[in-house]
Amino acid sequence: MNAMDKKEIASFIDHTLLKPDAGRQGIEKLCAEAREHGFFSVCVNGIWVPACKDLLKGSDVKISVVCGFPLGANDPDVKAFEAAKAVEQGANEIDMVLQIGLLLEGRHGEVEEDIRRVVKAVEGGAIVKVIFETGFLNEEQKVTACKLSEQAGAHYVKTSTGFGPGGATVEDIRLMRASVSSTIGVKASGGVRDLETARKMIEAGATRLGTSSGVAIVNGLAGAGGY
Repeated sequence: MNAMDKKEIASFIDHTLLKPDAGRQGIEKLCAEAREHGFFSVCVNGIWVPACKDLLKGSDVKISVVCGFPLGANDPDVKAFEAAKAVEQGANEIDMVLQIGLLLEGRHGEVEEDIRRVVKAVEGGAIVKVIFETGFLNEEQKVTACKLSEQAGAHYVKTSTGFGPGGATVEDIRLMRASVSSTIGVKASGGVRDLETARKMIEAGATRLGTSSGVAIVNGLAGAGGY
């Protein structure tokens, strides 16, 4: 892989550390790798935003923060507060988990409102990506989730948390890409661990990749880990 290829792939990657046992040392390593390889962002839990802001000072690397993670079952007020707090501390992007149980029950108005609350809470300060946890959904539900997310003002639709059943598939990326407007991004996350898979996801329509294997991907190797 030549230098241009490496740079292009890196620009798609949200370099991710969401493990429950993550500590300061791991966050420092994550940010150093993001700076070195030119990843688009680091993706972390909210507690690490101040540290990331300090560690990434002077770089172009953004800070993505998960919200309502990983179940999506928080009260909408809590999600909105969590998102707003992360942006107040320095987050540029919010990756929120939608209300999966409500979507499965067909309570679409509540799902849309949950997303809208987060979008409004960070309006003008951050973009919002909506995580579907596609492993729980059939094709019709995935399409519905795309429509609800766009209607609610979200900027991206995203496959999975990496903690649920399954992960990103080429088929899901194609379906999600076809189910939203061209102005909405599509993020493939969950199981994207090598260069070949990363390229397939981008070819299928992914405009961002969420992975803890970013360094392995840009070096043409296979990574390990759940995300």
